[in-house]
Amino acid sequence: MNDFIEPPYEATDTAVNKNRELPLIWLLPICALLVSAWLIYKTVSEKGPEITISFLSADGLEIDKTKIKYLDVEIGKVSDIVINKDLKTISVTAQMDKESRVYLTNNTQFWVVKPQIGLAGVSGLGTLMSGAYIAIKPEEGEKERHFKGLNKPPVLETNAQGKKFILETTNLGSMGPGTQINFHGIAVGQVLEYALAKDADNIKLTVFVNAPYDQFIRTNTRFWIDSGIDLSAGADGFKLRTGPLAALLGGGIAFRASSDDKTADIAPENTPFQLFDDYDQSTQVIYQRTVKVVMYFSESVRGLTVGAPVLLRGIPVGRVTDINLEIDGKTAEILIPVVVEVEPDRIIVMNKQANMTVKDNIVHLIEKGLRAQLQTGSLLTGQLFVALDIFPQSKVEFHQNDTGYQEFPTTPNSMSHIVDSAQAIMDKISKLPLEAMTTEINKTLASLQSTSKAATKTLVTADGTLGSADKTLQSADKAMNSAQKVLTTLEPGSTTQYELNQLLQELTQTASSVRQLTDYLEEHPDSLIRGKKEK
Repeated sequence: MNDFIEPPYEATDTAVNKNRELPLIWLLPICALLVSAWLIYKTVSEKGPEITISFLSADGLEIDKTKIKYLDVEIGKVSDIVINKDLKTISVTAQMDKESRVYLTNNTQFWVVKPQIGLAGVSGLGTLMSGAYIAIKPEEGEKERHFKGLNKPPVLETNAQGKKFILETTNLGSMGPGTQINFHGIAVGQVLEYALAKDADNIKLTVFVNAPYDQFIRTNTRFWIDSGIDLSAGADGFKLRTGPLAALLGGGIAFRASSDDKTADIAPENTPFQLFDDYDQSTQVIYQRTVKVVMYFSESVRGLTVGAPVLLRGIPVGRVTDINLEIDGKTAEILIPVVVEVEPDRIIVMNKQANMTVKDNIVHLIEKGLRAQLQTGSLLTGQLFVALDIFPQSKVEFHQNDTGYQEFPTTPNSMSHIVDSAQAIMDKISKLPLEAMTTEINKTLASLQSTSKAATKTLVTADGTLGSADKTLQSADKAMNSAQKVLTTLEPGSTTQYELNQLLQELTQTASSVRQLTDYLEEHPDSLIRGKKEK
């Protein structure tokens, strides 16, 4: 038996904790929620803006593959491509990186980079393997999320260092965006764009010259169209200039700096310059002061063109600005007024007279015999120029001048005199009865031909006669020999011998005369027709 007596259990009052404790199991979803929230925040905070770009086509673009690059660094990717409601363009949705926010302004440009081969070179060959991508050119401006893509890359794809200038011309030619700018044969810039002036009197080209070559664009810098091969034929002959190969293929613009310009003369950005048509024009000195005079020519001015030089004893002093044609209704006289622009600053006047104007000097020179004359600059091209020189014997003749310019007297060219004389001779020849004379000459020739035939027959007959005479002489010689033999048999001093001797002498003289006649006829057979010539 167990004597162990269990002590009585004394219940004590215990404090009951009425606050409920959160079970640790709930910490897990809370942590997961916090992590998810943090991840969402991180994802959202690191996610860049979403933009849309409209293009004419989606050629080469693919969703989740086509990238958006700046300086070959990926800053976004195409996420969607849809066709716009206008059914003419497509809209590309792209997810950009966070760092690209600063690039997205209303002046930012987008374009699709593809392989291109042109006069400016080959570009985008890398896309043959990687596929096309969208390039971006950031510009400062207001924030923007919707853009209109370019159809072709901009001329300046990056923010190159340099300056823009304005060139004014009336002849655009083959120039356009991308046309090369050359300086001593080095490509230093290009044409950005061109536009017609507001008054439509010229074309303004915006060009960009890279640094450091932009410092050579100064106050007196001259630009001209460099066509690669410049072959000109003028009054001073042929001229040939060649440029770079790129200019030969696609044209170009060249410029040169003046040695008179200093560093302080560097032109600021957007300074306008005149664009000359060729190098020769760019080398000409531009004189602000000009005087126009009119010259009346009555001879042909074929070969004289606007811009032809005016030379004073071989030195250029002006150029032709206008050529017209006038016909007098009463006298039917034809005159050609040629307006000439003379640059008096080209001429250094010695011993200047007080109160003498340019017109007064011209009048004074006219009194001294200064005249204008058309002369040929090149026999190959036939180009004419206006030559000024002193012709003291030339008379001054003025015409009815309605041009408003001072008239300058002219004198005909000596070549014109020759041409006029030749023309007069030709006129006289043309008046001759050539047809009748030809008929008479033909008749005379026919008569001479008949006479010649008759003379030929006569000569043949004479030749036969001479042959007979020669045979006769031979017979006579034989007879003489026989007679000589007979004489030797006769008695010396007899009458028969004497008579025979006389006969032989006469025969000898006769034979000599016949031989002389025969020799003469052999040398001069025409004497049978014309007789013996008088000596």
